[in-house]
Amino acid sequence: MVCLAVSIFFLLAQYSEWLASHDMLIGFLAFLAISAMACVIALPAALIAMFFLEGIKIIRREGLKPTNLLSILFAVLLFAYLSVWPMLGSSGTNTIGNFLYGIVSFSALYLLSLMAMYSLSAVLNLLHLKKKRNADYIIVLGSGIIGAKVTPLLAARIERGIDLLRHNPGALLVMSGGQGPGEDIPESQAMAAYAVDHGVDQSRIITEQKSVSTEENLMFSMELIDKENPRIIIVTTAYHVFRALILARQQGIRCIGFGSKTKWYFTLNALLREFAGYLRLTWKKHAVVIGIAAVISTLSLILKIIGIIFTLMRLPH
Repeated sequence: MVCLAVSIFFLLAQYSEWLASHDMLIGFLAFLAISAMACVIALPAALIAMFFLEGIKIIRREGLKPTNLLSILFAVLLFAYLSVWPMLGSSGTNTIGNFLYGIVSFSALYLLSLMAMYSLSAVLNLLHLKKKRNADYIIVLGSGIIGAKVTPLLAARIERGIDLLRHNPGALLVMSGGQGPGEDIPESQAMAAYAVDHGVDQSRIITEQKSVSTEENLMFSMELIDKENPRIIIVTTAYHVFRALILARQQGIRCIGFGSKTKWYFTLNALLREFAGYLRLTWKKHAVVIGIAAVISTLSLILKIIGIIFTLMRLPH
C-alpha cells in the first residue's frame, strides 16, 4: 500500500502537465493514493480490534486460562506501543533514558516484523495446488484425548489425514501420540480407532505410541519409517503447521505440511502461542540481532558523551 501511494505520487509529479487536462484521471489516481495510505493507517487499528474482540470470544467459549489471554494481551500491548509509547519518547530529555527508549523501541519493532514474517510464512506453507503428492507416509500429529475419546481438534487432523490418504493410495497413515495425563490409552490408538471407524483399512495404519511432544512425534514416527528417501506429509492443525515444519527441518526430515481447520478465534490465539514457541526455538539468533543493535547504540551514546565532554572542556571558565 505504501509503495502504491508513493508510485502514484511520482506519476502525478512526472506527468502533471499531461494530467492537467484529464481531471477525471487525476481524481482517480488521488483516490487510489488516499485509499492506499488509509489502509496503512487503518491496519493497526483493525488488528487491535480484531485480536481484542476475538480474545473476548475465546475466553467466553474456552474459559479464562492464561493461554487464552494471549489475544487480548497482544491487542493491549500493540495499542500501548502505537499510542502511549511514542508520547513517552517525545517527553524524554535524558540521554540515558533516550538510549533505553531506542533499544526497547527497536526490539519491539523487530519482534513485530518477525511476527509478520512468521504469519506470512505460516500462510504460504498452507497453500497447496493439489492433494495428490505420491506420498509414502502421512504423519498425523496428536494433540491430546479425553480418556479414550478423540477431541474435535484431533478429529479434524485425522479427517484431514484420511482425505489425503484417499488422494495418495500408496501411502500409509502414521498416527503419532503417546499416553499423557488424563488419557486412558495412547493417543495413537484412539486416533487409529477413529480412522478405522471412518473407513480406513487397519493395514494402512501405523501407530507411534511413545511421543509426548511435537519434536517426539516427528522423531519417533521416523523410527517407524524404513523406506529410503520417503515422501512425507505432516498433518496438524493449520496454525501449527509452520512450526512443525521448522522442527522437522531441524531433525533433517524432508516433508510438506497440510493443515486441518479450526475456529478463527482459536486460530488467532494459537498463532500467538506458536510464535512464542518459534521464539523459544530460535531465540539465540534474534538475541544476536538485538544485541548488535544495542552495541551500536551504546557506541553512539559513548561517542556522544565524549563529544559533550570535549565541548565542555573547550568552553572558557
